[in-house]
Amino acid sequence: MLLWINGPFGGGKTQTAHEIRRRLPGSVICDPELPGFGLRRMLPPELRGDFQDLAAWRQGVVEVLDLALTKHDGVVIAPMTITDSGYFTETVGRLRDLGHDVQHFTLLARRETVLKRLRERGLGQVIRFVAGKKATPGRESWAERQVDHCLERLAEPEFAEHLWTDDTTVPKTADRIAVLAGLKLRPNTEGALRTRLRQAGVGVRHIRLD
Repeated sequence: MLLWINGPFGGGKTQTAHEIRRRLPGSVICDPELPGFGLRRMLPPELRGDFQDLAAWRQGVVEVLDLALTKHDGVVIAPMTITDSGYFTETVGRLRDLGHDVQHFTLLARRETVLKRLRERGLGQVIRFVAGKKATPGRESWAERQVDHCLERLAEPEFAEHLWTDDTTVPKTADRIAVLAGLKLRPNTEGALRTRLRQAGVGVRHIRLD
């Protein structure tokens, strides 16, 4: 089974994916963003646009996830924002056509909630500046500019199942996905402090310097 976790930038996809992996034995995260950034880095800076526009990314994601789903004995989790109907068909739709059980979920939240989450990730701006990278406009600024488009597109029926996350926690969102997908997670026995520290670590590890 593939759990594709969609949603706007700052919607909680990565944290939810890691929560499920932590509590679902045998599950793995296969992040479609990683090959995207690899392809992007291959290009001269002036040609670096949205890597989803590259057919190589869409085809590569399908090939790699197909391999993982075929050979790995466990649930595969792919946290990735995708709002273009055609690209959705070429990735999620193609994997279904290949016979895989693809459970797709879109995490949604109110605009102000998403913007608050993005701005709380401002540490990435500081690290980019210290590393000598261009910090303005940075990736978070770009992400903020995509919020309205993402929320509008992802609310469409084609991107269901929709899960609203404004007034819930990451562990509870993971629980909801598991129930809808027919999976059983280990009980969440973490305390609030340990959860916050672990989630902060996940956030730091996923800061992109470009």
